[in-house]
Parts: sequence; structure tokens; C-alpha cells
Amino acid sequence: MGHLRALLSVFSLLVVAFIAFADTPNQATPYWAFCVNPVTTYPVKPDNQLRHVPNSTRTFTTAETQDLFNPPDWHPSDHPPMPDIVAHGRKPDVFACGYCHLPNGQGRPENSSLAGLPADYIIHQMSDFRSGARKSSEPRHLPVANMISRETKATGQETATAAEYFSKLERKPWIRIVETNTIPKTHVAGRMLVADTPGATEPIGQRIIEMPEDLERTELRDDTSGFVAYVPEGSLKRGKWLVTTGGDRKMSPCAKCHGQDLRGSGNDPPIAGRSPSYIVRQLFDMKSGARSGALSLQMRRQVAKLSLDDMIAVAAFVSSLKP
Repeated sequence: MGHLRALLSVFSLLVVAFIAFADTPNQATPYWAFCVNPVTTYPVKPDNQLRHVPNSTRTFTTAETQDLFNPPDWHPSDHPPMPDIVAHGRKPDVFACGYCHLPNGQGRPENSSLAGLPADYIIHQMSDFRSGARKSSEPRHLPVANMISRETKATGQETATAAEYFSKLERKPWIRIVETNTIPKTHVAGRMLVADTPGATEPIGQRIIEMPEDLERTELRDDTSGFVAYVPEGSLKRGKWLVTTGGDRKMSPCAKCHGQDLRGSGNDPPIAGRSPSYIVRQLFDMKSGARSGALSLQMRRQVAKLSLDDMIAVAAFVSSLKP
């Protein structure tokens, strides 16, 4: 009897070890998706020179564009009036939602595009941040760390107000997808990839290199200046195969949940035209278990068999579609 108990104990330990192994990503987080700032390169020291961007009559200093509680709104006529929690946050705890996600909700590669997401979905994700069910596979990834440490201090009413605002915004084309074998050399600054100076090129390898179309306008938080994402040649074809057929049962076709045009269905979010860096990051987080909320469990089963190369292909194809 004691021998049987010992065997059962060993078996239990093996099961626990297997689960722990399964929950551990089989490779390090890709730096190009989970951009971590070198502290020596950012932020740029602000100055008091008035700045301008195209098609706007407004002016802001660099310092004003970096105000986490009063982000610049270059194009106020392009969106409805922002609620106070979106435009200003709540000092000293909650940053303005419009700082990271931009007044029009389009967002940047380091965070999420909220425009057009179902309000209930946004509220649910905030609940997951609060409960610990949504984290990052890279603990140093500041945008997620800020969501957990600061934005979860928003009240239920503030969260609902912000979610309703962003859900009503129109999703617009924001990222240009380019298949290529050769890319500009880049480095991480401002929690995103930017081109080296002086410019040089290198092979893309198995990466997605997403960067601003116009770095100056992006750094000024101009919400009409988008991004370009370079993806490996062949990604779009392979991605289409995976997304539409499931890729020999690696996953279910994405349209099953996200709608035939991948523009969302019910509380399942739209994924067409979203940042490919963001998509890879979320797929990686779901596979690693960093995202473990109820809405992520079904996705975790879908990504269990995906390699990083598969995730790159899926993200490239999905991001190339019209929002």
C-alpha cells in the first residue's frame, strides 16, 4: 500500500511538472513584438518650441505632447468629444486613455487599437487586468505594466464610459503591410521600433518590423500618422492558409469566431487590419498563459500548436485586411 502511495505521489509530481512545462513558452519573447526601452535612448528631452502637424491648426510643445493627463488632440473634429477619463484621466492614479490609445482610438504598436471594439469586450479585458488574468509574457513590457498598476484604478463607471466612447469610433486603415526580404535596420525607442540613423538595411529573417511612417509625427502623437509593417516574403500566402483553413488542423478557421470578414462577431473582437506586432504579442501571451481570462481559454486551445513562424504568418495576413 505504501509502495502504491509512493507511485501515485511520483505520478502527481510528473503531472504537475508536465503542466508547468506546457505552460512555459518554448522560446523567449520576440523583442520586436515586446519592445522594451533602452533607458539611454528615451524619452527625448522636451523643449518649448511650438510644433505643428499636417491638416491641423493646433500647436503644442513637445512637453505638452508628453503630458499623460492631457494628451494632444490634433484633430478634435475627427471624433466625438472625449469623456474626461479619456481626455484627462484622473490624477494622480489613472492616465488619460487617449494618451496611449490616441483620441481616435487607433493606438500604436505597443498598445491596443480600441476603436470599434465592443464595449463589453473592453470592460471584460479591464476586469482581467484587475484580476491578474491578463498579464504580459514580458514583465518589462511597460504598456501592460501601466494597465495593471494604473488603469485598473479606474472606477467601474469610468471604465464603462471609456469603453462606450471607444466602441463608437470608426476603425480606419492604419498599418501598411509590405512583404520583403530586406528591411531598414531598427532599434527600440519609445517602446516601438524606429529606423537607425544613418540608415542601413539588413535581412528581415523571421520577424515583423513595424515602425512609424513618419517618426516625428508619431512622437508628437498625431493620430492621423500611421505605420508600416514589414513581413517576411510568403507570409501573406501562408497566413491566408492558416486563417481560412486552419492549416491542417493546427487551429480552427478564424472566421468561426471573428466573423467572415474578421471584423468581429458579437463579443468576439474584430481582428482585420490590427497591428501585427500586437496580434503576435496576444497570440504569444495566450499560448504562454499570460492571458488566462475566460475569453482567452478558447484562444489558448487555438494557439497551442502554433509556432512563432505561424503567428507571424497569421498576423501578417490578418493585418493586411481592410478594418
